[in-house]
Parts: sequence; structure tokens; C-alpha cells
Amino acid sequence: MPNSPRIFVIGATGAQGTPVVAGLVADGKYSVRALTRDATSARATALTELGDVSLVEGSFADEDVLRDGLRGCHGVFVNIDGFNTGEKTETYWAMRTYEIAIEEGIEFFVYGNLDYVTKKTGYDARFRTGHYDGKGRVGEWILLQNNDNHQRMGAALFTTGPYVQMALSPKTPMTPTLEDGILTWRVPLGGGAVPHVALDDCGHYVRWLFDNPERANGMELAVAIEQVRYADLAAAFETVTGHPARYIDTDLDDYWRTGPLAARADSPAGYNADPTDKSTMTVRENFTGFWNNWKHETVTRDYALLDEIHPHRIRTVEQWLRHEDQRGRTDGRGTLTERVSPENWAHQIPVLKNSQDGRRGRL
Repeated sequence: MPNSPRIFVIGATGAQGTPVVAGLVADGKYSVRALTRDATSARATALTELGDVSLVEGSFADEDVLRDGLRGCHGVFVNIDGFNTGEKTETYWAMRTYEIAIEEGIEFFVYGNLDYVTKKTGYDARFRTGHYDGKGRVGEWILLQNNDNHQRMGAALFTTGPYVQMALSPKTPMTPTLEDGILTWRVPLGGGAVPHVALDDCGHYVRWLFDNPERANGMELAVAIEQVRYADLAAAFETVTGHPARYIDTDLDDYWRTGPLAARADSPAGYNADPTDKSTMTVRENFTGFWNNWKHETVTRDYALLDEIHPHRIRTVEQWLRHEDQRGRTDGRGTLTERVSPENWAHQIPVLKNSQDGRRGRL
């Protein structure tokens, strides 16, 4: 489409960014200018195959790069990787990006947000989760600024949560194991539930925000499939695949001794954060709060609203498993059962970009 409105996407090569870019350019209504630290990377070059996508090489932590990327664009989608930056750095650059976007004449700003769980739980330290609070504080600040700036630049929050893909991917907080042939999730969830998000749906939701600026301006669109209980996840896996699966509730001490994050429990949650800075949370501190939130179900969603905005959204974890199983068969990756077998598990590409990069990416 000639002169398609251009959207600048920060975080384009991440797990969420790729479906967002795909949703924006699928029918030619929008073009995308994608920021990447390495324009030659596999994730970056794959973006250019989706449609009208151009690449800008550089860092979001650079005002000159931000201005070059934003200039001439209609809108911007900002999803900074907090596991790269750490909570403090992400807070500064997300706020500064909003300010520069106004200066550069952006018409609509969409912020990739997470729940401000410390506030939502009455400032209870048990639930403090740095990578959530870092985004959540900024999200509230953006909506506050929008009260004054909404006619100059509209803004909306796109609030997600743990991707359901993480439940079947290596190097995540909920990576399962195979124990005596049984797919096993040993996580400290109790009888709680995780508001898992399907990455497949993210493109539709973000596209909706840009397509409907009058309704979306000042809105927080908080999404999920459903509140996923891991006993139900295991049962659904068995139903879809015929392969035995189970959930075993695990206390935090056992989780930090033997779980998927145990080897780096005392490392900084943000791998570029200063470990000597007293504001830097460790992986253990950060994900203890993370699991406490899901165990006590502090976060919920308006599923009726999501049905209205995305009538064909994925609504259950069983539906997602069936979709993922079929997609794996179609693209040659095998069935879900085959993909979690010991000989294949180690070679599976992690869903999270920082896990794929080995937590070595630059700011």
C-alpha cells in the first residue's frame, strides 16, 4: 500500500515483537521500522521476510538512535527487554522514549507493559517482582502523562504476562522435565494459576490498538488465554498428545535448589544490571515474587473484553496445545511429544530471546 503509516518497533526481534510486526504488516496497511542491535542476526533478517519491514541498527539506550527511528513514523510500539537492562535502566529509557516520541511528532504510542504487582498487592514484599514492577510503574506514568498529552499523542498499554510457549521451552522459569517418561512441571504454584499469554494473539491485539486510536487512547489492554492451573495444563497435554504428564507442587526451597533457574539464582535478574547496585534484584528474589503472584492469583483479566476485541483468540490451554501440535507437524518440527523427548529437547530454540542469546546481549 503506498505511503502506509510507519510504526517504529522497539523489541521487534523478541518473542513478542515478531508476532507484533507480523500483525502490523500482514495486509500492507502499515509498514514497520524495526530496531535491532544486529541487523544480520537470524531474528532480524526473518522480520524483513514478513512484509514491508526495514531495519535500524542500534540501541534503544541511545537518544540519537531513538530519534532516527521515530522520525517520520505514525506510531511506536515499545517493549524493552527488562532482563537485558535491569529494572532501573528500563525505567529511565522507557520514560525517555515516551518524551522523545512526543517531540518527534508520533501520533500513537503503545507500551509493552506488565502488571505493577507490588502496587496491586498493597505493597507486600512477598510479591515484589522487578521485571514486572519496572514496566508497571512506567505504564502508570504513561497513562498519567496521557491525561495532559492525549490530544498531541495518544497512548495505550499492552499488558501481557508469561507466554504459554514458556511452559514447553527450555531455559524458562517453568521449563518441564521428563521423569521416567512423564512430562513433569515442578514449580511452586500450589493451587494457583498463571495468566498465560499466547504469542500468536499478540499481533492481533497490538494491531487493534493502532487501528482503533479513539477507543484505545488511554486504555490498558491486559491479555491472556485463561488462568492456567498446571494440573489442568498437564491433563490437557495428556489429552492432546496421549503422553503422560503431571504437575508436582514444589516449595520454593526445592525449586531454588533443583529447578530450571537454580544455576543462576544469585545472578542479577537483569544481566546488564550492576550487581553491586542495591536496587538490583537477583534471579532468586525476582522469581520468588513472580511465583508468589501466580500462587495467590493476584492478577486476573477481563476475558469478556478480550472476546470482543479478538473473537478468534485462543481461549484455553488445550486449544493452544492442539494448535501448537499441528503447527509443529506442518513445519517439520515434529509433534509436541517428539519435541520434548530427551534427544530433541536440548536442541530446541528457547522462546525467550535472552535465553537464546545466552544472556549476553548488549544494551
